Amino acid sequence: MATRTRNPGTRHAGRDWLADCAPTPDAVHRAWSAGELALVPSGLRWLAVEAPLLHSVDAMQRIPPDTLGPVLAYPAAERAWWLVPLDAAEHLDDVARLTVHPPTWPLYCPPVNRPTNGRVWLARPHGSGRLTDTTVLGACFGPGGRLPAEAFG
Repeated sequence: MATRTRNPGTRHAGRDWLADCAPTPDAVHRAWSAGELALVPSGLRWLAVEAPLLHSVDAMQRIPPDTLGPVLAYPAAERAWWLVPLDAAEHLDDVARLTVHPPTWPLYCPPVNRPTNGRVWLARPHGSGRLTDTTVLGACFGPGGRLPAEAFG
């Protein structure tokens, strides 16, 4: 599959990166142009980890910015989805408040720059491909919710 490589410093880098994570990036752009959510299945470049929204907002405040990847929220359902590396299940399977969704799981995404149908990016994709570090995420949601010292460099 051909992937369009974008410069993460460009204005639309996050939007383009997210669309390129789908099997048909043009369909994603068409959905967003029509004001709809776009289906971007997990498994090509990342997995989606589902978590309670309020705990996710709290965790985001404690995660260093250089280890925080995209986080999508759906406040009406009190849910959030973290985009994490493909090996996330190995690191997060035993964390009770997190559900690691399998490859091809459908994530319905708004455009990077605006909420759509009640969904909004709390941490936007910015085009570099950075994903949330699973060790740090697991520590935030695990017993005690404490980050390991190495999370801070």
